[in-house]
Amino acid sequence: MFKRILVPLDGSRLAESVLPVAAYLAEKLGATLLLFHAIEQAAPDTVHGDHHLSDPTEAQAYLNQLAVRVAHGPVIVEKHVHSVGQPDVAKSIIEHCVEHQIDLVVLCAHGGSGWRERIVGNIAQQVIARGTTPVLLARPIENPRDLAFYKILVPLDGTPHHEPALPIATEIARACGAALRLVNVVPTTSTLSAERAGTGALLPTTMAAVLELAQRNAVVYLQGVIQKLSSAGLPVTAEVARGEIAPAILDAARRTSADLIVIATHGRTTIGAFWSGSVTPKIVGQSAVPVLLVRVQGEESAR
Repeated sequence: MFKRILVPLDGSRLAESVLPVAAYLAEKLGATLLLFHAIEQAAPDTVHGDHHLSDPTEAQAYLNQLAVRVAHGPVIVEKHVHSVGQPDVAKSIIEHCVEHQIDLVVLCAHGGSGWRERIVGNIAQQVIARGTTPVLLARPIENPRDLAFYKILVPLDGTPHHEPALPIATEIARACGAALRLVNVVPTTSTLSAERAGTGALLPTTMAAVLELAQRNAVVYLQGVIQKLSSAGLPVTAEVARGEIAPAILDAARRTSADLIVIATHGRTTIGAFWSGSVTPKIVGQSAVPVLLVRVQGEESAR
């Protein structure tokens, strides 16, 4: 499934910080690592406090240098500089994903004053919202030597629309020797979405009964998934959490010492629509571990 991994780089140490994660996955999955830089039209002199690469020759030399650093063991590293100035870098990344048959894009998530500022500029937002290739967002790692995926958290909601995360999480778990932890979050009456809160206020007893039924259904659903994965030889456990979705998922990641979160997410036709009120960006912004986003095709949701 994952044979080619793309790492967009702009010359900044921040963008480079995902290289240990990308190289780790490339080695475990037997994938080729493609280091990519697109020359940007009217590029600023600096990016994230570092020199912004605007010359193709300079950019190629930079990628060559990084390739030597990350090429170890069986990892094959390729380099590509798109030398024609691009007015839309995100679009260029998406187009090169198709051209180079990319299966995963790895980008950096970084700290900021709020979850929106934790994504590197606007590029990652657009690649996620406009593209279809899975995107892994990771924060800078303090000690790359300790990097390993031992436990993978997979949030599910009991519908087929969000199960595309499962085969991807399964492949990574097999390659890394990791265990899977499934979580299904059922809201409480106090954490209902705005759309359902009105009904809950008018019919509190009925809504409480509906949520209790949802919890029972979630247990049955997860038991079925566990049986299927266990029969395939995968170590897997699950839980039904109650409360607000994003905080419950983040809490599950902390409690279970998850090393990676794999979550299915819907794209949107506009960047604002994708980020507004969505569960996924809140998880990405506050997660202490890498988050792999898998695009869902079909019915929209708030996730």
